[in-house]
Amino acid sequence: MSWFIQTCRSSLGKKYIMALTGFLLGGFLLVHTIGNSTIFWGREAFNAYAHHLHSLGIFVPIFEIGLYSIFFIHVITGVLLWLQNRKARGPQKYEVQTNPGGRTWGSQTMIYTGATIFVFILIHLANFHFVEKTEVLTISDIVTKVLNNPGFTLIYIIGMSVLALHISHGFWSLLQTFGINDPQYNAPIRVVTWAVAAIMITVFVLITLLLVVSQNQLLG
Repeated sequence: MSWFIQTCRSSLGKKYIMALTGFLLGGFLLVHTIGNSTIFWGREAFNAYAHHLHSLGIFVPIFEIGLYSIFFIHVITGVLLWLQNRKARGPQKYEVQTNPGGRTWGSQTMIYTGATIFVFILIHLANFHFVEKTEVLTISDIVTKVLNNPGFTLIYIIGMSVLALHISHGFWSLLQTFGINDPQYNAPIRVVTWAVAAIMITVFVLITLLLVVSQNQLLG
């Protein structure tokens, strides 16, 4: 067990933890994107999707506990790795740095986009998860009410944009950590990472914008 603890404490071990937890969170986001896209088929389809999830019974809280655990491990490890790297750079932290993919907005702002996403997720959970849902007040009603508020519309568009920036580099970093790195393919891989992030985030942004434009008709 001591070798496992030593590995987790090392910089390389933390990078593997970040890559693995990031991969799992990305997988959840992909499934969440597909599920939420049922909103484009109207109120009944979206409510049916939500009802199907909650019909899984005991598996729902088990999955949620697992997801929250993965999320907090990802956050804590990310902060520790950032502090460790910052300490290692010391007075040279402002010098030009290089990596296989080059410095990008995503790579330079990971800690800040991560903090923003953390706050955004808390807002998201407060609005959609930790609220009472009944046969009269369904999840589609709650989504419509929240996203028709101009303030929340702006928050969600900004949050989704920040998330896109974060996962674009996160996916790239994951591939680098697992050794998928070749100068010949780095450029195409970079395009794929941005494409994957863009597709998922576009779905969420479209949901937000369509609810605003449709004035409740989409889920009517």
